[in-house]
Amino acid sequence: MNKPTHEQMINFLKLSNDVAERAISLGHHPFGAVLVAPDHETVLFTQCNIDSVNHAESTLARIASTNYTAEYLWNCTLYTSVEPCCMCAGTIYWANIGRVVFAMTEEKLLACTGNHHENPTLSIPASYVFAHGQKDIELIGPMEELEPEIIQVQAEFWSNR
Repeated sequence: MNKPTHEQMINFLKLSNDVAERAISLGHHPFGAVLVAPDHETVLFTQCNIDSVNHAESTLARIASTNYTAEYLWNCTLYTSVEPCCMCAGTIYWANIGRVVFAMTEEKLLACTGNHHENPTLSIPASYVFAHGQKDIELIGPMEELEPEIIQVQAEFWSNR
């Protein structure tokens, strides 16, 4: 499976943060995901967070699995502003999406949300979920150069909740 360039990864991570901001405008939590085709150029879907059980990544993975074959999805990349939680990582696994790129860790998200009752962050890294499966899903992240802009969106949102 060929890999996206660093520039492509940065551009799609920025887009995922834009989608997270769209989620805020719709009254949802600030999370966004982008699914990119194997050519590393074509955006197949974008998805913002809906609610506590319909996260951006899991919703996107479910929709993608009903629109594309597992073989095709294995060569796609899911980009997300924040590391997928264990629920989302599991859904990505079952959807057969072969690569995930994220900007900020779940651990740093916890620093932004604190003990907020609307986002009781689980301390289970996506790498742990993927390592316990039978598929070699490639996980790239965090992309620390984007953390300041991701943290800004997250911290501002959660401080006003």
